[in-house]
Amino acid sequence: MGVLGKLRFKDQAFKLREDAILDATARLLAVKGFDLITMDDVADEVGLSKPSLYKHFKSKEDLVTEAMIRLLDGALAYMDELPGELGPSARLRSLLEWVLRVRLSGGLPFLPSTSPHVRAMLTHSLRYVTRALKLHRMLDAIVTDAKKRGELRRELPNDVILYSYYARTCDPAVEYLRIYGKYGDDAIVEQMLAVCFAGIAGAAPGEAGARFPSR
Repeated sequence: MGVLGKLRFKDQAFKLREDAILDATARLLAVKGFDLITMDDVADEVGLSKPSLYKHFKSKEDLVTEAMIRLLDGALAYMDELPGELGPSARLRSLLEWVLRVRLSGGLPFLPSTSPHVRAMLTHSLRYVTRALKLHRMLDAIVTDAKKRGELRRELPNDVILYSYYARTCDPAVEYLRIYGKYGDDAIVEQMLAVCFAGIAGAAPGEAGARFPSR
């Protein structure tokens, strides 16, 4: 193997090790949360020495920020790969299904809004903020299109729809259904999608839904 080949092999090994670190971070965050997780925890989970871990990430803050950036990159890539003919409501449904499956596999640690410290930390990362804004604007445009087509309720403001949609990604009902309902992952995903897009109320004859003032 030549020098160039050795360099490429080292780069690949470095990238694979970094991916393993981020996978472990997501799993630990899902269990412990940001405040309780330590760099020692991550190093032990991956089977690395702490000095080796610091070759990849300088601090817990850098590590968690990168884990969240990778999650956003995954969501953006998923949206880019969806078929162009897919309607707006179906696009929202498909992305939520992807997120729920990532979460059920231990790859979605938390929402930044659950921790003021984490939220402040992430807003100082230009790479994170750029991706978060890109995804939000993309979804906002999809919601607007869905409302025009009558696929979503027109009287609901976009931000009400979007933040309710985001909340489904960290809904504790997922854990309750898994632990107490004893459902499998496929059933949980289908039930969460049904609650998000169809609600839980039956359609009573002649009953009109509540109206909300538009902005």
